[in-house]
Amino acid sequence: MRTSARWSGVILAATLAVAASAGLAAQAIQRALYVSVLDRAGVPVAGLGPADFIVREDRVAREVLRVGPADEPMQIALLVDNSQAAEGYIRDYREALPAFVAAMTEPGGPRHEVSLVALAERPTILSRYTSDRAELLKAVERVFSLSGSATYLLDGIIETSQGLIKRAAPRPVIVAITSEGPELSDRHFEQVLTPLETSGAALHVVSIGRPANLDHDRGVVLDRGTKGSGGRYDTILLGTALTARMKEIARELNSQYLVTYARPKTLIPPERITVAAATPGLTARGTAVRGDREERRP
Repeated sequence: MRTSARWSGVILAATLAVAASAGLAAQAIQRALYVSVLDRAGVPVAGLGPADFIVREDRVAREVLRVGPADEPMQIALLVDNSQAAEGYIRDYREALPAFVAAMTEPGGPRHEVSLVALAERPTILSRYTSDRAELLKAVERVFSLSGSATYLLDGIIETSQGLIKRAAPRPVIVAITSEGPELSDRHFEQVLTPLETSGAALHVVSIGRPANLDHDRGVVLDRGTKGSGGRYDTILLGTALTARMKEIARELNSQYLVTYARPKTLIPPERITVAAATPGLTARGTAVRGDREERRP
């Protein structure tokens, strides 16, 4: 009888443990990130699984549930500085922009949509969001520098972010090419970062030329906006390096993972989500899936 009672106790304890585990699982909710992972040479790393990612919310580690290719089509706003300061780079644009468009509109791949926006004097749409490569290449041919003009990059980011919000774009991306010429947007950095975060867009910036623009708000946006959104901020000295850099960005975007993780349902939405690669020497950058980022807004 004592033996029977002992085993009954063991079974009861196991049953309670399973029930508790099931209760915790039921209380957990799933969240996801679009994540880029690059090696030291800047090449995307393939074949990673849940054990290769470390996700933290406000420094608290979360369980990574699933990892797979990010195949949701992107909505990519391509912002191009065509001010007078960029006059010497127009020829480089004509090579780099078609290469980027071609990489993002591969036949048989996800139907990414790309728009083209010029930034001289004021943000001007040269092509609305489309997957039509021919239409985008025609828009590239209309990129010329405007004599006596300055760039309005910050205004461009604001207006593009607002447009992405209205579209409820599920996987928004902003890629900006800018010179080190004068910035005339006259915007406080918070006026730019707030709609950028609300849109859920990852901001990638390529700046051409020796650092010379001392505009404080622009500097904060390019630094915090790229880092905080899971994007990248590249500086190149010569326009001839632009094509290679744009191909790198396209390759990174096309190689992203969708990383799904769990967190307790009862917690207040986190203020900060970070992702890292478990393997030393690899760099990970993550952007919260749109619905998850909306949840974190007050």
